[in-house]
Amino acid sequence: MSSQQNIRCILVDDETPALDELSFLLSDFNDIDVIGTATSATKGIKLIEEKKPDLVFLDIQMPGKNGFHVLQEIMQLPDPPLVIFATAYDEYALQAFEENAVDYILKPLSSERLKKSIQRIRCLVYANCEEKVEIPDMNALLDTMGLGTKVLRISVEDSGRILLLEPSDVILCRVEERKIMVYTQKGIFPCYGDKTLDKLEERLHGQPFFRTNRGEMVNLTHVRDFAPWFNGKYVVTMKHIDEQEIIISKGRVKDFRQRLGLA
Repeated sequence: MSSQQNIRCILVDDETPALDELSFLLSDFNDIDVIGTATSATKGIKLIEEKKPDLVFLDIQMPGKNGFHVLQEIMQLPDPPLVIFATAYDEYALQAFEENAVDYILKPLSSERLKKSIQRIRCLVYANCEEKVEIPDMNALLDTMGLGTKVLRISVEDSGRILLLEPSDVILCRVEERKIMVYTQKGIFPCYGDKTLDKLEERLHGQPFFRTNRGEMVNLTHVRDFAPWFNGKYVVTMKHIDEQEIIISKGRVKDFRQRLGLA
């Protein structure tokens, strides 16, 4: 891009007020053109593929596919855009961003922090900045979040063979008699390899799985509905399986609502 061209930008966030606020803040920058917005990861990926922007502001916590899944998809494009994350993630996650030179702005948005991010992007796009700014290593970030080039599968036992399942095919993981059972539309299988639910949860970090209680973990993309239950707990039912209702522990209710973009 030459220095005479504006930076074409797309905003992806499931919350419309957040999109409106960011659009307003970006209107102060004469060289930033917002050419589109999207309210979901799927819509965002499609819009980015169609319009081929220079820059994407990307929310992380969205229902279903999150911001890391969007990044995973757009990194396969011939000329992927630069990405600035808009995030409410904790310090642990922010350290992962910093180590991989990925820029981010914390919610609620700060105009001063946004100015610094835009200046960094200008240095990368126009290549006329005295400050040395390296292109972010997005693949390293994806590896950190469990979404990199490594193939992520959940292995189960099936009639004497080891079946490798796509994470998206797994509906529920449950501890039964000290063994993890993996529920799918095609059946229930004992997990192979991961001996504890803690280890499986750690390996699936960055995927849309949520630990509802000590003995169960659900795929949020397969949640059908939920409702308040006794003593501050929630009860959840899943799609695609004939299964009893799953209880969300009281201490996990807030995180559950946040993961679904409801808090």
